[in-house]
Amino acid sequence: MTSACLRVCAGFFMENLYVDSTLFQYVLLPLLITAARVLDVSMATIRILLLGRGVRNIAAIIGFFEVLIWLFALTQLLNNISNGFQFVAFALGFALGNWTGSWLEEKIALGNVAVRVITQKNGLPLIKALRKQNFRITHIDAHGLQGAVHIIFAIVKRKSLKQVQKTIKQFNPLAFYSVEDVRSVNLSDLPFTKEISAPLIK
Repeated sequence: MTSACLRVCAGFFMENLYVDSTLFQYVLLPLLITAARVLDVSMATIRILLLGRGVRNIAAIIGFFEVLIWLFALTQLLNNISNGFQFVAFALGFALGNWTGSWLEEKIALGNVAVRVITQKNGLPLIKALRKQNFRITHIDAHGLQGAVHIIFAIVKRKSLKQVQKTIKQFNPLAFYSVEDVRSVNLSDLPFTKEISAPLIK
């Protein structure tokens, strides 16, 4: 079916637009393969992201179309296996698809992340700043090599991560922090509440 569609498209270009066969084989078809690979690899990135968030239904639908597009690109490669341009187009599409997929993942920013911060010296200004920005935080008092510090824990939406990082750098630039993916939380909207403070248990 895919080959039939390709022949129809090729016939349209050849008969109606008077495109030379050489141009089609060495320019248009490689571009088509590249575009198909960019699309299917990008879809694979989003599908894996959704699976990691437990969104199985949408991930399954994306997977269906992802494989169809991949089969289309592979069929064109095998049908024109003597044309080296098709191999370059196939590989180029894969590389560009990885870049595009990671870019889309960053822009979509699905799900939540856990942020852990170990402040340098006094972390109260950072705690107050995060609180003013409506982030739900938990912090404890601790002691580091240079004296008293605070350990801050927060679950934030991935879209808000850059804002949190910017706030950390602004109010405690020497703080150490780590970010981890969170598969699920029991609060979908992460409403704002006052932070919980507890002393370090000795």
